[in-house]
Amino acid sequence: MHAVRPPAVAGMFYPADPRQLAREVQGYLAEAHPQSLIPKALIAPHAGYVYSGAVAANAYATLKNIAQHIRRVILLGPTHRVAVRGLALPDAEAFDTPLGRVKLDAGAMRAIAHLPQVVVSNEVHAQEHSLEVQLPFLQIMLGEFTLLPLAVGMATAKEVSEVLETVWGSKETLIVISSDLSHYLPYATAQFVDNNTCEDILNLNQIIAHEQACGGTPISGLMIAASKHHLTPHLLDLRNSGDTAGSRDRVVGYAAFAFTEEKDHV
Repeated sequence: MHAVRPPAVAGMFYPADPRQLAREVQGYLAEAHPQSLIPKALIAPHAGYVYSGAVAANAYATLKNIAQHIRRVILLGPTHRVAVRGLALPDAEAFDTPLGRVKLDAGAMRAIAHLPQVVVSNEVHAQEHSLEVQLPFLQIMLGEFTLLPLAVGMATAKEVSEVLETVWGSKETLIVISSDLSHYLPYATAQFVDNNTCEDILNLNQIIAHEQACGGTPISGLMIAASKHHLTPHLLDLRNSGDTAGSRDRVVGYAAFAFTEEKDHV
């Protein structure tokens, strides 16, 4: 296994030029309003940066004071292009972005390989954007880290939480769930639906439907684990494409959350 997954959506979802990409991500982070939190887990959106980059930055800006402790990122996002049963790992050793190479965590991959819901599929990962668009933010904020990338297909929240439990780790491990909220509703309707979804997440109501959030299954799995580990969710930002770069006729919702241990928030 010597495969490296090349970027699939550079030049579409975010700039392909490394300097332009770094400048853009740093710009979003500079405009973020970081809260005094120590997150164990984040939820961040995965649209093109012009639409959701500013919202994602409010999640990633919370890492500023703990970046030096984070060595491993567990990254889960929904599949958009290839259907799969379970949670798919790639058969690869690294993911490339215009900002450089991110080494995959071979130990973490081995640790979950025995679970029946974990499969290996390069096809699922080849064109999947939900994980890829998070990487430049992680690279800018963390520098060096290893990655466990999981594309979540047809799975249960319990199956997701079981995987998270296996690689939960301590302060060296950050969990990131990649998800947008509602899709293609009129602006006011989307605001209503997304506000309700955010309330569900803040209350750890563990059934987030796919219509509420494309990453509903990984979010629900995180919430099962969050309940067990007594994490507290915090809403950092909630907007939609009508607020950022699109029309208000049919919008996509975006939210940023941080989950902290009870003693780790102000």
